[in-house]
Amino acid sequence: MVDPSLASDVSATPGLPVVIVYRHQRHARRGGHEGDTLRELARQIAELKGTHAACEFHDARAYPAHRYLIPDDTLTLAQAHKLGVHSVHDLYGGVVPFPFVATKLIAHSLPGGASSAPPGWSRALGARIASLVLPGYAAFSRDDARSAARALWEGGRVRVKRPYGIGGAGQALIANEDELEAQLDALGDEALRTDGISIERHLEALDTFSVGQVMLDDLLVSYYGVQHLTRNNHGHDVYGGSDLVVVRGGFDVLERLDLTADLRECIAKARAFDAAVQIDYAGFFASRRNYDVACGIDAAGVRYCGVLEQSWRVGGATGAEIGALRTFRAEPEACVVRASTREIYGENVQVPDGACVVYRGVDTQAGPITKFYTLDRDTVQRSSDS
Repeated sequence: MVDPSLASDVSATPGLPVVIVYRHQRHARRGGHEGDTLRELARQIAELKGTHAACEFHDARAYPAHRYLIPDDTLTLAQAHKLGVHSVHDLYGGVVPFPFVATKLIAHSLPGGASSAPPGWSRALGARIASLVLPGYAAFSRDDARSAARALWEGGRVRVKRPYGIGGAGQALIANEDELEAQLDALGDEALRTDGISIERHLEALDTFSVGQVMLDDLLVSYYGVQHLTRNNHGHDVYGGSDLVVVRGGFDVLERLDLTADLRECIAKARAFDAAVQIDYAGFFASRRNYDVACGIDAAGVRYCGVLEQSWRVGGATGAEIGALRTFRAEPEACVVRASTREIYGENVQVPDGACVVYRGVDTQAGPITKFYTLDRDTVQRSSDS
């Protein structure tokens, strides 16, 4: 965790920024394993930058102009301006022109004849990314949600997803209009109008991959990975970690690896989705980009592969990202690193030798949970090896 002694010490080492954790006001519960994990990851990012992490951001406190923010959520342009964030070198995360751009809603177009959309919504993006995403729609009214579901039910059941759900939370599988109405009633018309929902075709035999990129100072790394599920303390299947293959350089370097056809397709679609967002939403930038790409089949046996959602903030794979960044920083000839994160629920978790624990404790809601990341030192590839 961040050293409490830094609570009043926000002076930076000359030439180096103060690293500040920024918690979004929407997240009412400031404690718990999410907050503690964020602070520990911030401490490690600060260490990579050769400086220290200050305490969490407070409006009443003065901070040096030279600062580096680690937000728990994607910032809007208005927030970024207020916080002194102007480029990818000022934060570990991303900045969007409108709040909805940071959600999974932009992975879909509006249904035909849609009557509602928030100010700033790009209809052009939906057409541009149609071949890059899974079948689905974004909706901001009951009528549009009904139209979307009816269009998708021809291929089987559909999933209704709230925009701010994380790790499988905030979604439901529905098969008919009564179930849809129950979900819309639970959400409420006001929340539907302001936040929206996405409605997607349900796919079976789903494999979820991660494609990402991080820029930290002079380091640019890109990766692909496979996500894993685990059983939480309440008996639900939730995100349990990721296995990443990380390269030094951009997506073009990643695509030079020996890849399966599925991985090559996932990387290409994530890369094209990333480029499309930059075209249609001016002002967007991110130093941390992570895209979930899913492959599966619908009720008719048709295969689909597409971007599920994006994450431009600290996420479940960030521990592995930090581990890879550490290796590339310490070993200039290292060019490929394998790193993994794990989130394990329950008591008496055995942590592998050499793992870096980012959280171990009992959360008031989640119960006992341990989070750590590992590096596979035996598989590090160096440019001198080729």
